Amino acid sequence: MADNAGVINPAAGSPLDAFQERFKALPQRNKVAILFGIPLLIGLLVSLLMWANSASYRVLFSGLNDKDGGEIVQALEQLKVPYEFNSTGTAILVPSDKVYDTRLTLASQGLPKGSVSGFEAMDNQALGVTQFQEQVNYQRALEGELTRSIQSLAAVSAARVHLAIPKPSIFIREKQSPSASVVLTLYGGRGLASQQISGIVHLVASSLPGMLPEM
Repeated sequence: MADNAGVINPAAGSPLDAFQERFKALPQRNKVAILFGIPLLIGLLVSLLMWANSASYRVLFSGLNDKDGGEIVQALEQLKVPYEFNSTGTAILVPSDKVYDTRLTLASQGLPKGSVSGFEAMDNQALGVTQFQEQVNYQRALEGELTRSIQSLAAVSAARVHLAIPKPSIFIREKQSPSASVVLTLYGGRGLASQQISGIVHLVASSLPGMLPEM
């Protein structure tokens, strides 16, 4: 009686061979679609990766003069904070999770020395708004940016920033400087170092031209 227990069947083809056989069996139009679709898919994936990397960066400062821009770039290199410029070269971008800490760190070093304008919150402003509404939107956006920057400090539980921006006047005697008030709520048992307080003062004062860093 024959014993078939020791008979070994030939090994089946590899997965690559099976794929090739299935590909050959496909209609011609399906083969063409696959051959054109794979490069398109690869290009889409590469584009998505590039977009994801760029989307992780946010505006640190914009509207800087050349001197402030150069000093901030030098400071970022010393702090080992990665940065890049936007497509028009008018704004410095850093990783989104480092925006507010970096602003306060630079502010404690007295940077920027000039005024800062044009935060990214204004990028989505609708067309056709009145000059008054544009000013209100800018003030709210600026107050929000300053608030979030200050709240990034570990000791700060909550912060509120109120800006008083006087209306422009052609009369020198009627010209007034902008001012600001900052209200902080600290976590229990925590305080702010003098360097952090100076950083907050400079950050707020440098946000508008003509504002003096006085407490």
